[in-house]
Amino acid sequence: MSSPLSSRDESFFLLTLAGIQFSHILDFMIMMPLGPILMRTLGIGTHEFGLLVAAYSFSAALSGLLAATFVDRFERKRVLLSCLVLFALATLACGLAPDYATLIVARGLAGVFGGIMGALVHTMIADAIPFARRAKASGIVASAFSISTIAGVPLSLWLANHLGWRSPFLLIAAVSLVFIVIGLRFLPELRHHLEGEKGGHLLSASFAVLGEGNHLRALLFSALIIFSGFTVIPYITVYAVGNVGIPLQEIPIVYLVGGFATFLSARLIGQWADRHGKVEVYRRVAWLSMLPILALTHAGKVPLWGWLICSTSFFVLISGRMIPAMAIIASAAQPKLRGTFMSLNGTVQSLAMGLATTLAGFLITLDGDGGIAGYPLVGYVAVAANLLAMWFAGHIVMHGKNA
Repeated sequence: MSSPLSSRDESFFLLTLAGIQFSHILDFMIMMPLGPILMRTLGIGTHEFGLLVAAYSFSAALSGLLAATFVDRFERKRVLLSCLVLFALATLACGLAPDYATLIVARGLAGVFGGIMGALVHTMIADAIPFARRAKASGIVASAFSISTIAGVPLSLWLANHLGWRSPFLLIAAVSLVFIVIGLRFLPELRHHLEGEKGGHLLSASFAVLGEGNHLRALLFSALIIFSGFTVIPYITVYAVGNVGIPLQEIPIVYLVGGFATFLSARLIGQWADRHGKVEVYRRVAWLSMLPILALTHAGKVPLWGWLICSTSFFVLISGRMIPAMAIIASAAQPKLRGTFMSLNGTVQSLAMGLATTLAGFLITLDGDGGIAGYPLVGYVAVAANLLAMWFAGHIVMHGKNA
């Protein structure tokens, strides 16, 4: 690991990473609650909407493969901030897109740079934070998801309802520019991985990562976790409006309450995992997460308070699994290969995300009343993937306990 950060510098480091994570998570998340608006405005169905969401994921997967060839050859801060600049430009292009075809291309470009950023954020946590505090650190950065749902999604939906669907993307581009400036000031340079010989061809590090069985188990574990969540997540808003009967104007409340709850729970789960074991805590949270998965995908007409119970518990437990899981995954690689491993992990996660979204888009269909049919089947697929992930969790060796 690099020279230890002071307590103050570590706090600024993690908060800055959380801010950068906020930018690209909100960019990805906003597509899902915008579903009803985009489907109506652009005249598209569930299949086309699923592809619009998946375009980001598939592009992120491709960029992760590309990044794996070079990410461990450069200083971390420089690569992260360069990607953030390009991500801001791509998101701006989303806001200026004149039609569906242009929007799907712009979403793909945003995914290219967002995918690399997501991998680098977790790589930098593993590089700079000792294993004993790594789940807590992941919990702090994971609060970006909570903040995006507490503030980002409701504000973006308000803007979309009043100024049109383009306005959230313009907001995200502006927020990204702010964190570029903050990152220049507060992110430390991380060069420890550059020490030693870096010979070999561009794919040598990737082959080294993929040649170890433990890495492959960790990557499959990662894919299953993401797949189990993203079969369900992209269509929550469409289902809530069309099937459950929640008015579109009340959808921001769903994200506000869910985000606030995950904000409170994320750091607690991280501390719990550091204290009682990351695998054990992951398995307990994953077991509990299956209840809201099934409840949410089988819900009929319920009042807002009933839907809030289902959706909030879903957000808390689905995101809560990721905190100990990311500490497990990031610790499965040797420090000198961590950037390559996490880039490949980003590729695997993005592929799983895109495949899950696309599969769910074909399992469900719009009915005559504007609702969607087939969502319960999506819930069963999510539970099956979740059970497989729980089995894999106990078969991963965490090499970096002292890294």
